[in-house]
Formats: sequence, C-alpha cells, structure tokens
Amino acid sequence: MNLHEYQGKSILESFGVAIQRGVVVDNAAEAVEKAKELSKSTGTEWFVVKAQIHAGGRGKGLVTETQSHGVVLAKGIDFVKEKAEGILGGHLVTKQTNEKGKKVNRVLIAEDVYYPGDSEPSEFYMSVLLDREKEQNMIVYSTEGGMDIETVAEETPHLIYKEAVDPKVGLQGFQARRIAFNLGLSGTAFKGMTKFVNSLYNAYVGCDASMFEINPVLKTSDDKIIAVDAKVTLDDNALYRHKDYAAMRDVSEEDPIEVEAGDAGLNFVNLDGNVGCMVNGAGLAMATMDIIKLSGGNPANFLDVGGTADAERVEKAFRIILKDDNVKAILVNIFGGIVRCDRVAQGIVDAYKNMGEIPVPIIVRLQGTNAVEAKALIDASGLNVHSAVLLQEAADLVADVLK
Repeated sequence: MNLHEYQGKSILESFGVAIQRGVVVDNAAEAVEKAKELSKSTGTEWFVVKAQIHAGGRGKGLVTETQSHGVVLAKGIDFVKEKAEGILGGHLVTKQTNEKGKKVNRVLIAEDVYYPGDSEPSEFYMSVLLDREKEQNMIVYSTEGGMDIETVAEETPHLIYKEAVDPKVGLQGFQARRIAFNLGLSGTAFKGMTKFVNSLYNAYVGCDASMFEINPVLKTSDDKIIAVDAKVTLDDNALYRHKDYAAMRDVSEEDPIEVEAGDAGLNFVNLDGNVGCMVNGAGLAMATMDIIKLSGGNPANFLDVGGTADAERVEKAFRIILKDDNVKAILVNIFGGIVRCDRVAQGIVDAYKNMGEIPVPIIVRLQGTNAVEAKALIDASGLNVHSAVLLQEAADLVADVLK
C-alpha cells in the first residue's frame, strides 16, 4: 500500500526520525492559516507547498491547468494562497503518471529547511528495501541526493552504496557509522546521521514496510539530519497488524477497477492490452499472459480468481474485465485441482446467461478434475464460447478471433 508523503513522515516521526515539519490541507484558505501556525511553532518564514499524490517526480512535474510545478516555494505567508491555488484541484503530470496526470486533492505546507548557517546544506539519497536474492534488508544510499536515482545509477554507479542488513540480528552500530562515513560526514552531522539511519531502519521493520525512500535526506546548515521527503510503501499482507496504517489508504489514488476487484476478493492488475485474462493461480496467470503475447495479442489484465471459481465469482470477474473498452477477447484458463472443472464451466455458462450477451468472444481452456465433462458443458451451451484442451490451442483461438 502506497502512502502520501505526509503520511509516511508521520510514521517516520513516530519512530524518532527527524523530518521536515508541515501540515496537510485541502484548500487554499486553510493553507494560509496553517502556514501562520507553522511559522509560530518553527520560526520558518518561507514555505514549501507540495502536491500530495502517489507518484514521484512532483518537483519537475507540471499541473496541466496552471503549469505550476508540483513542489513550489512560497517566499512568505502572502504567497502561500497563490501557490496552493496553483496546485490544488489540478492534474499533476510527472514521469510516473500517464499523460492525464493525477488530480491533487491535498497539499503539504512544509517549513523551509534550507536556511543560512555555518555550513552549506547537503542532500543525500537513502532507501531501505528487501533484497530477495540475498534474503536480507538493504540500505541503498548516495551522496547524490535530490536527483533521480536511476540517472545516478546509470551515469555514476560508483556513487551508490549498499549496506546489507541481516534481519536476524538487525542493523549494527558499525554499519550505521560506515554509512555516515561514506557520505563524508563528521562531527555533529556524523552522529546525527548514525541516529537517523538507526531510526529509519527501525521504522522500516516496525511498520512492516516493503520500501522506504527518502530523497533527499538533508544535512542542514547547522548540521541537523532530516527527511525532507518520504516515499513509503507498506506490505499489504501485514496490514492486519497495523489497523491505524490500513486506515491511511487513499483509494482515490488507485485504479477504481482494481479497487472494485479487491473488494470482490479478486487479485487483479489492470494492463493496457486487448485480451482479458481469467485464471486461477498466479503462476498459471503469468504463463497465460506470456503465451498471449507470443501469439500476437497483448494481455489486458492479470486476474487470479483463486480456488473458488463459482458462478458469482466468475460473473464478477467477467464484469470487471469488460469495464476495459480495449478488451477484444477473453481467455479463461483454469486448472481444476481444488475446484472441479465442470463447476467452473457451469459457472461460466450461468454467468454468461445472467449478464446477457457478452460483446467479445470467450476462449475457455479447462484442465484437471472433470475437464472432459467441463468441455462438454461449454460445447453444448450454444453460447459464444470456444473451448480448448491445450494452452497453445487456446492461444491460437485468441489469435484467430483478434484477426
């Protein structure tokens, strides 16, 4: 589950990570009032206005309606309202959104942390994530903060460091010190970074995250170490242990079809192809998508109906697939192990009749328990449903109906 910046920062702060302070608002008038309160509590005179959407690259992105960037500086309270109005309600297009962008419903009014002092501020990159190959947590960091980490990795890979952490023993003190040393810090900033790294790792483990990305981590002009941004992704499978985090979910940022599928208990990911897929089992779904591609089609979705493919579940899956106008055919590929193939076939027939005429051809391949009976049910239905025995045969039928 993805979180907004302000939500991620609240989690970080609860684990002792120093953050750039701010308040989230949903209208320009409130932005001014909150900026005044923030000024009194922090002493900040300038403010950063940040669009809150689930996408990176907000600073370089543009709001379609106003051409404002997604992250802007308000040089005083008098400019906060104007800057907030330039972002709120608009559609922010970044390198991580489509051409339509994402509507901005909230902005974060944050303190200015680039104030003058005894030294120049420095920006670093830091993330914590799981290295599945090594079966260890990994802290990835760089002196090149504030930049696209992909660009740094491509052009100057020697400036990216990695620290592997054995989850059985946790982050060790020498590892946090090595990170601070590699970032070129000393004195107060060195101590601040070791504390920051420890708190960040504890937050990552404590909230069952799958990724933390802080870009930039800032060394201020008075040697404080703070998180200026926070991109946090939580492990969906662990949300049952964190009811307060689960309540942070913003479904308005998610694909509405995927939200509907999730509510129906279906594992669904929307893609941009022309062949809808309905499969039981993630591995079989991936193989089905591959053979569709090899046969000249493009998968329009990943959809795993699970082991209870009854008529109601199949009908719901059909309706979700058909919400995509690009779908020109549907391939149903079910292996009958736990669920009997003839029950699935009857579910398909019943669902088809309940929905009325389905406007695209359906290719059904059922293998496993009672597969022969299932094929007979499909063939005798008189519906616009084609049955197949082999997966390649099913893929060939898809290719034929797409011609």
